[in-house]
Amino acid sequence: MHDAGVDLHTDRPHPARVYNYLLGGDVYFEADRIAAEQGIKSNPHSRVPPRENRAFLRRAVRYLAADQGIDQFLDIGTGIPSAPNVHHVAPDARVVYVDHDPIVLAHAQGLLTGNTRFLQGDLLDPDAILNSPEVRETLDLDRPIGLLLIAVLHFVGDDHDPYALVARLLAALPPGSHLALSHLTGDFAPEAWAAVTEIYRRQGVTMRVRTKPEVARFLDGLELAEPGLVVLPHWRPDTDEPPPSDAAVSVYGAVARKG
Repeated sequence: MHDAGVDLHTDRPHPARVYNYLLGGDVYFEADRIAAEQGIKSNPHSRVPPRENRAFLRRAVRYLAADQGIDQFLDIGTGIPSAPNVHHVAPDARVVYVDHDPIVLAHAQGLLTGNTRFLQGDLLDPDAILNSPEVRETLDLDRPIGLLLIAVLHFVGDDHDPYALVARLLAALPPGSHLALSHLTGDFAPEAWAAVTEIYRRQGVTMRVRTKPEVARFLDGLELAEPGLVVLPHWRPDTDEPPPSDAAVSVYGAVARKG
């Protein structure tokens, strides 16, 4: 499944594998399961954000492909493949998936087609992503691109200046490109998310839940698509089923265009 010489850091949780566990997947190690279960004890709604993130990703990609004509995507922090992925929603699009966990690469390789590539890269080094052969050979950086930062920015601490990282990525993309992002917040259940954040911190994983104004800063200078920055189920819902409470979801999402 993976290169025996690659250190998967199985002794500590990894966000992609914890996320997979919470989605009901089977790609995780004991440290990931323990972290996830501890998080569930602190916040019984812990399985809701991953599920709503996947639904938001599907709606956002469909909107970008069908309504905005976007036919190429850069998905950073993609996580372990869990359908629907971008190439399922936009099968004719060119897609580069980026994640820094080698186990994600191991599981992604079998899913990649001529229009999709996977890059083992890190959001903390946007220039390495942008200059990689995977991006340069797959995407046309002179044409609009859909930049997807789904459930990844809350794993970037303030010490790494996440706003500058996003600005660097956007600066490399042409006008007409779009940013779709989702981000955990403590606005609705601060004590529960403070407890979850502390669990991750003790195990060496940064988690920085942010307020709505802090999340909105990532979108400065962009043209927000309706309905703006909202809790995920309220972004262009495609079902009549009653959504989970805002406190249960605790994730903001938005899609915005670079003019």
